[in-house]
Amino acid sequence: MSQPIKIGIVGVGKIVRDQHLPALAKDQDYRLIAAASRHGKVENIPNFPDIEAMLDTVPELEAVSLCMPPQFRYDAARTALMAKKHVFLEKPPGATVSEVENLKALAAQNGVSLFASWHSRYAPAVEAARMFLGSARISSAAINWKEDVRRWHPNQEWIWAPGGFGVFDPGINALSIATHILPPMFITSAVLDFPENRASPVAARVAFRTSNGLPVTMDLDWLQTGPQSWDILAETDKGAMVLSGGGSKLAIDGKVIHEEPEAEYPMLYKRFAEIVRAGVSDVDLAPLQHVADAFMLGKRNVVEAFFD
Repeated sequence: MSQPIKIGIVGVGKIVRDQHLPALAKDQDYRLIAAASRHGKVENIPNFPDIEAMLDTVPELEAVSLCMPPQFRYDAARTALMAKKHVFLEKPPGATVSEVENLKALAAQNGVSLFASWHSRYAPAVEAARMFLGSARISSAAINWKEDVRRWHPNQEWIWAPGGFGVFDPGINALSIATHILPPMFITSAVLDFPENRASPVAARVAFRTSNGLPVTMDLDWLQTGPQSWDILAETDKGAMVLSGGGSKLAIDGKVIHEEPEAEYPMLYKRFAEIVRAGVSDVDLAPLQHVADAFMLGKRNVVEAFFD
């Protein structure tokens, strides 16, 4: 068995505590030996105020997992790549497409691996949905991704700032699945609802079509109360498909054909170890490109102020 990859984690917040630390603790491919964060700490390992201090003090690090907000990720990723460390990028991989393209080039120049970790693609029913759609003729598809930001992101002001994505922070999860299971598509129109006191949208309605004319719609809402909705639907010649629960359950004509417990982050770290040991990168920019296109093409619609 290969030696564990010595890894450090940067940006110790909710997603790290909920997902990254439990996944790393159970994975024999890694040994977590350091952390860096302005506010949070990880017990029983050295902690540093920033990535520069961590890399200077713990040179034996082989990889870093970057989990700070996307607006601040480029500089940290560049620092790590220039130090010849493999880099795991939490989603979204960056604030812009061009900066992630630059990181891909830096990874190649320095002989290390870069991973854009679209966690929702590793939801348990996504591959089954991709295989079903690959065997069917699709006539239309729809993405409905509706959740309550006050429940999932309380007091996280960075998501409302420029570069914070707003409702596209969860919406990019939907796009990471859709770009994996549906034919290639592009945006034809979009309406983005911006609260009058925020710099990022709270809702969006987006229309796509594929190169062969297949219509795909996307409805994003960040003020959903009651049950939360994370669904992708498709009408096909083999029945109506519903991929629900963020990719956890697949049903055809109302019959559940695939459902398993969620294990997204363990699968992400398994994939990261694979590419590190193979000496390659895995950076798919399609979901991020669609978000950029929505902002570029979308009509801005100002709505009532949002208060958390």
